[in-house]
Amino acid sequence: MLEAARALAVTMGEPSGIGPEITLMAWAERFKRALPPFYVIADPDLLEARAQQIGLKVNLQVCDPSEARGIFDDALPVVPLPQAVNAQAGAPTPDTAEMVLASIRTAVEHVRDGLACAVATNPIAKETLYQAGFKHAGHTEYLGELSGLFGEEPAQPVMLLAGPDLMTVPVTLHIPLHKIWEELTPELLMSTARIVDADLKKRFRVERPRIAVAGLNPHAGENGTMGREEVEMIGPTLDRLRAEGLDVRGPLPGDTLFHEAARETYDVVLAMYHDQALIPVKTLAFDDTVNVTLGLPFVRTSPDHGTAFSLAGKGTASPDSLSAAMRLAVALSEPELV
Repeated sequence: MLEAARALAVTMGEPSGIGPEITLMAWAERFKRALPPFYVIADPDLLEARAQQIGLKVNLQVCDPSEARGIFDDALPVVPLPQAVNAQAGAPTPDTAEMVLASIRTAVEHVRDGLACAVATNPIAKETLYQAGFKHAGHTEYLGELSGLFGEEPAQPVMLLAGPDLMTVPVTLHIPLHKIWEELTPELLMSTARIVDADLKKRFRVERPRIAVAGLNPHAGENGTMGREEVEMIGPTLDRLRAEGLDVRGPLPGDTLFHEAARETYDVVLAMYHDQALIPVKTLAFDDTVNVTLGLPFVRTSPDHGTAFSLAGKGTASPDSLSAAMRLAVALSEPELV
């Protein structure tokens, strides 16, 4: 089992989704899955009720973060939220939004204060949070704001999907397709590439990251006949990055970028929009892919799936991706202990 100097902070996620039960299931198989010591920031009564609902016997123990490592082998350490969370599996409500966000913020504060080594987040339901007044496009953007808790300007968060055979980054995130060109600027592409290059060196220990960049249009625009974005913006921006010393290749056609032979030629792909990045990596390794947020002053990982309301409370959801997220969080934050 991985041994971290500090335990890993795991958030509750959407309480009506599968987050609570896959956390319970992961802990129940902690030795088999070689999980690092972790604690979950949640309502212990919610976890107890969900464990009973799915027929899982789990010993829970309320604790402080500093006590989690000593408890972990015998009980699931739980740092309680300030309020009860009344949630039914598969029935989301905006009434729980405040505690969902409190769990995330508390986890980040624990890393800032040296109480946790990193953060692994369970999936959240953005629609429910929007109904409660949430102002961010998604989880990743909220974490960017929380980086300000470290006494710095809020960071630009960059979403990396890390699978066993492929890593991808969407340059634009949670926006409609018709708005991509409004957001996809030379400045965004350059800052994203710089963050990816720096964090692959720092976190993943890749000495000189090879960054492949996908085109926006079919066949990467076919020399301007299927769209001018590659010729007028993407290509010249990559020239500027190469002049800075980054190893960037492209723009390359998205339809030939992800087969096995192509994957041998790069370390990561920068895709122009969300699904262009997420579809190939999830297709190759849905259960083993991890969402990593780059550009932050702390390590954050997450499963690559959503809340799966249709599975919640049935005990059939897989904790594989969450387990992979936990292991990777410690590997990135405490590399000398892995």
